Formats: sequence, structure tokens, C-alpha cells
Amino acid sequence: MSIPQATDYTQVESIKIGSEGPQYRAVINKQFNKRYAARPDYVRLVNSNEQIVAAVEEAVSEGRRLVVTSGGHCLEGFVSDPQVRAIIDVSPMKRVYYDPEMRAIAVEAGATVGETFRALFENWGVVVPLGEFPQIGMGGHVVGGAFGFLCRQLGLAADYLYAVEVVTVDKDGRASSVVATREGSDPNRELWWAHTGGGAGNFGVVTRYWFRSPDASGDDPARLLPDAPGSITTFRAEWNWSDVDEPSFQRLLRNHGTWSEQNSDADSPNLSLWTLLIVHRKQLGKIIIRGLSTSGIGVGQQVANYLAAISEGIAAPQNRELTRMSWLEFALNPFPDLFAVPPGGVSVKVKDAMLKKPLTDRQITVAYDYMTRTDYDVMGGAFGFATYGGRVNTVAPDATASAQRDSIFDMACNTGWIDPQDTERNLQWVRAFYRDLFAESSGVPVPGDAYDGTFINHPDTDLADLTFNTSGVPWHTLYYKENYPRLQRIKAQWDPRNVFRHALSIRSA
Repeated sequence: MSIPQATDYTQVESIKIGSEGPQYRAVINKQFNKRYAARPDYVRLVNSNEQIVAAVEEAVSEGRRLVVTSGGHCLEGFVSDPQVRAIIDVSPMKRVYYDPEMRAIAVEAGATVGETFRALFENWGVVVPLGEFPQIGMGGHVVGGAFGFLCRQLGLAADYLYAVEVVTVDKDGRASSVVATREGSDPNRELWWAHTGGGAGNFGVVTRYWFRSPDASGDDPARLLPDAPGSITTFRAEWNWSDVDEPSFQRLLRNHGTWSEQNSDADSPNLSLWTLLIVHRKQLGKIIIRGLSTSGIGVGQQVANYLAAISEGIAAPQNRELTRMSWLEFALNPFPDLFAVPPGGVSVKVKDAMLKKPLTDRQITVAYDYMTRTDYDVMGGAFGFATYGGRVNTVAPDATASAQRDSIFDMACNTGWIDPQDTERNLQWVRAFYRDLFAESSGVPVPGDAYDGTFINHPDTDLADLTFNTSGVPWHTLYYKENYPRLQRIKAQWDPRNVFRHALSIRSA
């Protein structure tokens, strides 16, 4: 995977590109989830704040529903919405540089996660704990909170956000650019706060972020953010489904949950270890554990102890792999088999949940049933647990708009398919699986003792559908908890015309 440097500046003429142009197809086709297809009147490539202001104001004056795209990795049809008439593509805006006036490192919204990792490392040897897939665009990523491989050690990317630049639209339809910082004296501070987990597509067009650690001082860019890891050690192991019966499956998931719960505190000696357990349906044949550690000396023993803990009482995993590499080598191409996509892409449905506790025995029984039952032919069905907690959970739920600050897992039930004829079968399977996992809370992870809601960067429109969410708890509580009324007030102030909206967008009070 080739990730170019993201500090070059290439001038792009901002013009409307109609459906007959190849650039139109390039923008439309880059959307990751092929379940949705966009058909806007035009797309517009932009690479400056001024171009975005003009593009937004023109679309508003013409009465065209507009959306913004960066990397194109929204899991739902927020960009590929039939009602959208104009798409503004900020992907040409890729500059990453030190801003001496802000004393912070600026990243334009069109840079990808991989391009940002590269620029931060090669220029200053630092890192922001961004997400896992290097092709994700920064524009919609950070504003949703953003977590990745280093979250247990460093927290969320939003925890390092010092300022944001946003193009907003006033009640008269005039577009303008505003900069909001985390400084207590900044009159625009609430707009900054909204972009630390308030989700994309809600308040305006993000054009630029500035990053600086909350406790950083001075003006040396190499000291304003955490040092990048000296190296990364990855590991992978697997169990064949032919060797796993129901008691073994129960034991594996209980072991995995126990270890994760016991090692989720900020003072855990295993914060350097991040893991991802993925259980594929039995017809695919594998249960796979992947992970990484930033520990140097002793990492082999750390991984061995971890694998021994989660496989206690069952067969040990096979085909173990342990690989050490530089941070940048890993960040630009992490776990290649995990992120491989077939030519032409796939349709997907992801149903996310933040867990405060391991799954119960009842839930593990449900999972075993859905992984092994034969009345569904769903090759792409799976579910997984990404370890969470650590430094993430040291921040108060209202300090940023990212309210989920007490979780040990990000869990996802998902499925993917290629043939459109398989759509309904896959949707039925994943929806039923998720519903039955959370049956005691009416089909969704209602925030409470066991669950912490879900994560807006992994949106699921089912949560706003009373057919699937019968809990009486609205979707916005699942995503934002007690922070939602504050986000509503910010929405009313900065987007009074509701220009920036989608199926799960924040509504004014």
C-alpha cells in the first residue's frame, strides 16, 4: 500500500464536474460501502478554504442538498444519499505542517490517516492516536472521536485536538469560515468541543485540524505530541472451527473477556498491548486473534502470556506469527489480510456496541448459535472485539463530545457481500444477531452497567428505526448520552438552517 507524503500543495481549480466527467465517477466510486450509490447533480473538488466557502454558499443559494466527502469511508449512506444534489470533495487538501501562531501541527481535512501518520513521523517523530485503516480521510474521522491501535496507551485522537477550522452557514444562507480552539477564553470554544466526538456532517465543513497535547508547552513541534513508538511487534494466531465445540467456544470468550476486563485500567502493565479477536462464521473455518505491542524487551513473553490466558482450558491457537517492524511500516500497511478488499469493493453492514463488561454466558450462547447455524448462508458474517479502555477512560465523558469513557471493548457484528442478490439474507442475519445479543435491553446496547452505547464513527441507521430499536431509548442517547442537548444547542447556533444533515445528524432542540 503506497501512502504518499501529505505535505505537498497542488492547486486544483474548483469547478462543477457533471456526471459525464471521469472525475465525477472517481468521486462517486470511492465510497467504501458499495451498498449505496450516489447520483448528485455535480461534484466539486476543492483545495482551499475560500473555494469551500464559495462552493457551500452556491449550493445553498441554489437550494441543493449538499454533503462533504474526504476519504469516502462512511459505513452508511450519508454521502451516497439520493436526496443529495452536490458533493464537495476535500480530498485535494492534504497539507500537514507546523503552525507557529497556533503552536500546533495543522492537518488539512483531505489528508488520509496514513498520510498524516507519515508526515507526523517523518517530520517530527510524533504521533496522534488515529484510526486503524490508513486510507480513511481525516475530515470525518477526527470529529467522531477517532480511536485506533494506540488508544489504550494514548487515548482518542480528539483528546489531542487543539483547534478546528469549519465553514458554516448562517440563518441568511451566507457561508463563512471560523476557527474554534479549546482555549477557555475562546468565544467559539463550544464549536471546538462539538468536533471532539460530535460526528461528521453536523455543523459545517471541516477544512483543517490543529493538534497539540493538552499538557504540551513551548513551540518545538517535536515536543507537542506523543513520541511515535520505537517499534511495533504484531502477532497473529488462529483456531480452526473444527477444533472448537460449544464448551470450548464458551471458555475462549469468557477467558478473553476476563483478561480484557482485568487489563483495561489506565495503570495496567499491558496497556502497550492492543488486540482484535475476530470470530468468522464456521463455514469460513477460522477464529483469529490479532494484536500488536509497543513494548520492546519482553514483548515475546507478553504475547505468550496473553495467548496462554485466553486459551486456558482449551486447545492452544495454531499458526502463531510474531513480527517486529518500525512504527511507520506498520501504520502504512497494518494487518494486510484484515483490510484486504476484493476488486470492485463490497457491500457491508456494521452494527457496533461499546461494552463495559464481557459478554454474559447467554450472549456467548447466542454468538455460538449465529456463528454455527446453517439456516443462514452468510459467508461474510463475523463479529469481533477490539480492546479499549486504558487512557481513553481517564477523560471525563463531558470533557469532549466523545461520551463513551468507561468501555473495555468496541464490539461489532458485521457482514459483507458482493452480489446484490445476497443483500436481504445478510441484513436479516446481522440484524437478528445483534437483536438477540442485546435482547434484555430491547435489541440495542442501552447505556448502563453493562453497555456504554455505541460509536458514531461506526454509524448504524437501524438504531433510529423503531422496528429494530424497541428500547424506548433514542438513537442519539446511544451515541452521545448526556452530551446530546449540548450538541443540539451548538447545532442551533452554527447551522440554523440545518444545511448539514443526514440520517443520524444532530437535530436542533
